[in-house]
Amino acid sequence: MAAFKTYTQENGPKLTCTDTELIEQDGLLFKDLARCGRLLPYEDWRLPADERARDLASRLSPDEIAGLMVISGHQMVPAPNYKTMPATYGGEAFDRSRHQPWELTDQLKDILRKERIRFILQSGVESSEVSVRWNNELQALAEQQPFGIPVSIATDPRHGVGSGRAEFKHAGEGVSKWPEGIGFAAIGDPETMKRFAETAAREYRALGISTSLAPQIDLATEPRWMRMEDTLGGDTDQVIAFTKAYCDGLQTTEGREDAPDPGWGKDSVLAMVKHWPGGGTGEGGRDAHYAFGEFAVYPGNNFPEHLRPFTEGAFRLDGPTGQAACVMPYYTVSAGQGEPVGNSYNPYIIKDLLRGEYGYNGVVCTDWGIMEDPLPVLDAFGPRPYGMQELSETGRYLRVIMNGVDQFGGPLRSEKIREAFRLGCERFGEEAMTKRFRESAVRILACLFRLGLFEDPYLDVAESLSVIGNAEFRKAGLEAQRNSVVILKNQNNVFPLKPGVRVYVPERKLGPKKSFIRTMEEGRTEQPVSPEEAEGYFVPADSPEDADIALVWCKSPLSVNKGYDGKDLEKGGNGYLPIPLQYRPYTADAARSSSLAGGDFREKSADRSYRGKTETVCNEQDLDNILEMRRVMKGKPVIVLMELHHPVVPAEFEAAADGIAVQFGVSRQAVFDVLFGRSPARGKLPYHLPRDMETVEKHCEDVFDDYEPYTDSAGNVYARGFGLSF
Repeated sequence: MAAFKTYTQENGPKLTCTDTELIEQDGLLFKDLARCGRLLPYEDWRLPADERARDLASRLSPDEIAGLMVISGHQMVPAPNYKTMPATYGGEAFDRSRHQPWELTDQLKDILRKERIRFILQSGVESSEVSVRWNNELQALAEQQPFGIPVSIATDPRHGVGSGRAEFKHAGEGVSKWPEGIGFAAIGDPETMKRFAETAAREYRALGISTSLAPQIDLATEPRWMRMEDTLGGDTDQVIAFTKAYCDGLQTTEGREDAPDPGWGKDSVLAMVKHWPGGGTGEGGRDAHYAFGEFAVYPGNNFPEHLRPFTEGAFRLDGPTGQAACVMPYYTVSAGQGEPVGNSYNPYIIKDLLRGEYGYNGVVCTDWGIMEDPLPVLDAFGPRPYGMQELSETGRYLRVIMNGVDQFGGPLRSEKIREAFRLGCERFGEEAMTKRFRESAVRILACLFRLGLFEDPYLDVAESLSVIGNAEFRKAGLEAQRNSVVILKNQNNVFPLKPGVRVYVPERKLGPKKSFIRTMEEGRTEQPVSPEEAEGYFVPADSPEDADIALVWCKSPLSVNKGYDGKDLEKGGNGYLPIPLQYRPYTADAARSSSLAGGDFREKSADRSYRGKTETVCNEQDLDNILEMRRVMKGKPVIVLMELHHPVVPAEFEAAADGIAVQFGVSRQAVFDVLFGRSPARGKLPYHLPRDMETVEKHCEDVFDDYEPYTDSAGNVYARGFGLSF
């Protein structure tokens, strides 16, 4: 890459570029991105973003706009050379080439040059330095293209302690570590939420990232939903407050209140709130990544409540940017709300509600993988054009575009969007289609202008590395992790633990289960706490007999099949299974006799009931460990440390434990700091822990905490807001 040059000016923004000439006008400097020798409105940083975007959009052809309407599929840096997604460097796989890890693949170069795509989704990355240098490579190539439109790198959340279990989240290399979304609900403090978002924004921009596929503001009303852990909870007013804090923290650059675009600048990141109109009400807890979970249901008639985090939060920010820059609809078919089709296809959900009644004028981007033809079976991870399988792929693109959607998540080419334009010209006329495309172009380009990328897209490696994961950010993240830990039981004041105590930690045995992409994962054995993690807190014991305390590290029950198994279909069933929140095999005798929603072209019946069926979890051994430690410790304390991906039925294990602590995706250090009294116990349950599975089966998927909570042997009710201190 050619080295970029930096130009500073007293009364204007810093300009960085490789070979772009500058224009001096009125004593100020501007980039000649169009290479025409005169200042065009879109190059004039004094103008508001909308005005600049309208000018540039008017200069772009529909084919050029089509590239802007894509956020690419997941990009690993460096990229492995998969058969399904080839990635080569000068024609060779990376491990056989002499290329640097931050260099662009041949395919990515084509994405920028030929497809004109400018929003690139980064997933895994080798290091922070690689991410910084990769950004500079992208921007240099984009700068050389017509009009010099810069790249916005997008990301799923990457500040969690570990890799995510739902979607393709990755633990971000080098960034500070914070709780998962529901952990902030356990803290209950919007200021902590805002501090996290401000930190994430600083680190993202230092990495080259400027679009965040977050926050996830679905109300967490369904306890079996696999994505509950990524939400901000189910208390609507609290989620609204968190949404405002998150979006304001992410989007606001301080000191820009009087700028042409108030609040936007070099520290800003686009917030893409998800998932409109709320994706957490899947029947039986099933998730809409899979066709067997496509239906969102509202047995409590609570659909309007699920809109409030958007309409009263994301669309009414307290900060100067005003509203979340982008919105992502979920895959779901919202039963009883307009046509029985996926939300991006549904005119009532997008055109009438989002664009019409609530007047949202930002970017609307589909979730990933909704446009391609569906697979022939339900038990698969595949395209999700729910209710639209009869349309051609081009027809689907046209339908979504005319519905008011601007961007598409996941493609690596813009060909189908270009075809949709031509099809639309045949149906609606070229003038109407050109107007519609430019409408989306203005919304998308305005985002890039607000971020300041047209003026300064490049990063200094040393400066970025001084920001990413610095001591201040790490300290704040660790404090938040500690504050999210919840103490449920402290029998005989077993907490705080004494430093140097001898502790036995049994290994965990996990059975096979379906992965996120529906392949079968093999069982495994793991040691939950390493000697390095124990150091400074306790002395690991080799056996229960040598220990003063047994510490059972476990996770909430993990369903083997996540609600569906093709083998049940082969045996004459409908394929549907319950999703247990208990460890022992569960038979759903209290489930609905008939489902509220259902029916797919691949099914013989529209009834998705699983009543009377039995399902198991892959980590039943976690319960066995607790009960075995109770037996072999012979009266010595047994402590349960549980990571909650979703609520759990405590009745199976509570009586066998002297102490119980739960957490929501934090480090061992954070948990041990609380248990050993180095940090106060402050966390509170963000939701009820249910009395049993029967009360879960009888609850309404769209209503928060409408099931009976568990009462423990000391009379404490494990309801939302409960948490002991010591």
